[in-house]
Amino acid sequence: MKVMIVEDQIMIRSLLESYFRAKDDYRIIASIPGAKQAVEVCRINPVDLILMDVQTENRENGLIAVSQIKAICPKTKIIVVTSLIDGAVLDEAKRAGADSLWYKDSTEKRLMDVVKRTMEGEHIFPDAPPTVNIGMAKSTEFTKTELKVLRHLVRGLSYTRIAAEMGCEMSTVKFHVANMLQKTGLENKLQLALAVSNVKLIADLEDE
Repeated sequence: MKVMIVEDQIMIRSLLESYFRAKDDYRIIASIPGAKQAVEVCRINPVDLILMDVQTENRENGLIAVSQIKAICPKTKIIVVTSLIDGAVLDEAKRAGADSLWYKDSTEKRLMDVVKRTMEGEHIFPDAPPTVNIGMAKSTEFTKTELKVLRHLVRGLSYTRIAAEMGCEMSTVKFHVANMLQKTGLENKLQLALAVSNVKLIADLEDE
């Protein structure tokens, strides 16, 4: 089976390559850093299986590439691979048409099991993302609205801009930030944004 790996981190890409080179049933025909390039490869040379990272080179959105590739090559199996624990990634991967999803902190054995079952026609998605600590809180303690606020904070938006993006009052945004600071024990919104970024709780993706 022809395999393409799309991953911008060289060490992880090399590790994934080694997994498949150890198996006689797979042949890597492309191992590249960018999602947009992956779409072009599929236009020229369709593959049987793609391992697609979510955040690729130049902030290119792997999930958009999944949707585009599925439109070109509907029979190609695509496994989204990610270290992001943003719950939105899990939902968006399904909506984009991904066949399965694998978290990078899992084992080689787990990945190859997901690969085998996906190629056999199964769809393997975890029930929920892994749980991580943000200060004194667990990621599962944040509400969906708080996570929306966090996505905007990570982008560096002001309270005024966040309120405009969410269609609410600025006081509402400040209320949610205050709640999250109380849960985490962190001192300010900058510390909160940094803590969230460090554990990859929030996806920062190019939209197009």
